[in-house]
Amino acid sequence: MSARPPFDRHGPERPASPVVLSVPHAGRDYPLALRAALRVPAIDLMPLEDRHADTLALAARGIETMFSASRPRAWIDLNRAEHERDPRIDEGAEPVPDAAQSLKLRSGLGLIPRRAGGADLWRRRFAAEEVRARIEQDHRPYHAALANALAAARARFGVAVLIDVHSMPPLASGAARLVIGDRFGRSSAARFVARIEAVAHAARVRSAINTPYAGGHVLERHANPARNIHAIQLEFDRSLYLDRRRDQPGPGLEATAALLRAILDAVADEALPLANAAQ
Repeated sequence: MSARPPFDRHGPERPASPVVLSVPHAGRDYPLALRAALRVPAIDLMPLEDRHADTLALAARGIETMFSASRPRAWIDLNRAEHERDPRIDEGAEPVPDAAQSLKLRSGLGLIPRRAGGADLWRRRFAAEEVRARIEQDHRPYHAALANALAAARARFGVAVLIDVHSMPPLASGAARLVIGDRFGRSSAARFVARIEAVAHAARVRSAINTPYAGGHVLERHANPARNIHAIQLEFDRSLYLDRRRDQPGPGLEATAALLRAILDAVADEALPLANAAQ
């Protein structure tokens, strides 16, 4: 196991902004135990990554508190609930009929992903203790830290808004290059989504809402609009900020970071009436 912590935190313990950033799928620290269990080359795991989404978020970040996973999604998916365990590869998973499983779990994208790019990933099933250790050492600490930051932001400003940053492969020609997810209105007040849409429109970046990505466990777990804790997922087309190989930051990084920065400013501005009233 790498000695590196399971996530990186940027910004103060007491958030200086009502906006909190999360990047759960950008981890590139592949533990030896993971690499030893693979039946495919390690490079085949790259499609699971939101490649350099953390680099994008850091380039855009100002005073916001931000969390980014260092462990890769292939090790444990922070955007899946603890119970979304795949019995095909996890000896501790409860047997669940296929019809009762989530679409993601049926397709091999559970808490421990089983497939990537159409290929099965693992030589063996994982012992219940192995998966339990990943939950306790990686999954729970990330979500506890995120929950604490959101609670602190709400206590200070009267409102907190989580922006969960992801990336997606390019969609069909002419389709959206930024997908805004609010779980079909369940995870955020509409005014925040409207402000994000307006920023994308001003930047001439085509956007869509909830199609094909509406948000996953991070939003489901942390959003509570009734208590003024809102959560929105942003999926950026990787071609916006990566090179042609979709491997390293490319020439579009600066412009895409400026777009994300404008989104963060707009969301904070939308939150300001409540934030000012709380101070």
